[in-house]
Amino acid sequence: MNKQTLFKCLKAGFVGLILLLLYAPILLLAIYSFDKTNMIGRFRGFSFDHYVDLFTDPNVLGMIGNTLLLALSAAVLSTVLGTVGALGMYYCKKRVKAAVTAINQIPVINAEIVTALALAITFVTVGISKETYIPLIVGHMVICTPFVVLSVIPKLKQMDGSLYEAALDLGASPFKALMTVVLPQIIPGVVSGFMLAITLSLDDYIVTMYTRPSGFETISTYVYNATTKGNAHTAVTLSSFWALTTILFVIIVLFVVISNLTGRRKKEESK
Repeated sequence: MNKQTLFKCLKAGFVGLILLLLYAPILLLAIYSFDKTNMIGRFRGFSFDHYVDLFTDPNVLGMIGNTLLLALSAAVLSTVLGTVGALGMYYCKKRVKAAVTAINQIPVINAEIVTALALAITFVTVGISKETYIPLIVGHMVICTPFVVLSVIPKLKQMDGSLYEAALDLGASPFKALMTVVLPQIIPGVVSGFMLAITLSLDDYIVTMYTRPSGFETISTYVYNATTKGNAHTAVTLSSFWALTTILFVIIVLFVVISNLTGRRKKEESK
């Protein structure tokens, strides 16, 4: 075996080891989602019981519904606000753009616990109750909107700016030129920002804990509370989340594969 072949084998082995470390926990949960028992250890037999519990337990369905509704609401609002903000940043003066860009990066690099505490104190100070759901929605928008901006800005930079000016010269109003010329060119960035916002909202725990109304449970808050204050029922409920994890993982893998295949087809068609 020559040095080049050895180097390729070592490189492939290193990449394989990294992928194994990343995905081994998910694969372990996927395997035990088809186990009969609620304990990870020895495999006791193949069963769909955890999937049945996932779609029949009202507590689990309620938490999933709360999580998805919150994620979709926050993602839609964050995408609209982030897209408008990105457009404003792109077309404003350099000094203003630099200042707004720096402000936009603060929630990205700031510790989430600091953001959550600041939001909680702010809403208490202005007298907005958590029972209105406003703190919860605004809190998720605070952590999602900057990432939408970061997704849209690169597409604006790639855009041919002369097309917008040409539309204005041909008699289109600024709003019509924005909707018919600019927006179609930045749609991939908007979609990426929307998907990223959903992911961030689904995954969030700290901001949700500090801003949620009493009795409102999401998957992240319930799993954490169940693992720290578990009982017989939560053990059954938690095992159904193994099935949920597997389903979400499969959906994400399919989405990535389809996106890559679609992108390759478009590149081949454009050649």
